[in-house]
Amino acid sequence: MGSFSIWHWLIVLLIVVMVFGTKKLKNLGSDLGGAVKGFKDGMKDGSSTEDKSAAPAAQVANAAVADDKTTIDVQAKQKP
Repeated sequence: MGSFSIWHWLIVLLIVVMVFGTKKLKNLGSDLGGAVKGFKDGMKDGSSTEDKSAAPAAQVANAAVADDKTTIDVQAKQKP
């Protein structure tokens, strides 16, 4: 009596479709898929940041070389 039969799940699915509609359920699925893809891409980028740790320092050095008088030079410090 603790488990649901297939008929219970079909009735629940029918009620959910009637309440939300198929368009909202389709958008929910595509939004969830996009979020998972973004998370996976973020995890890939996070693992390769150790190799690119010197790149921001080079950008700061190149910015200091420019003789533009309208900008303010800021020295970036890295955390130990």
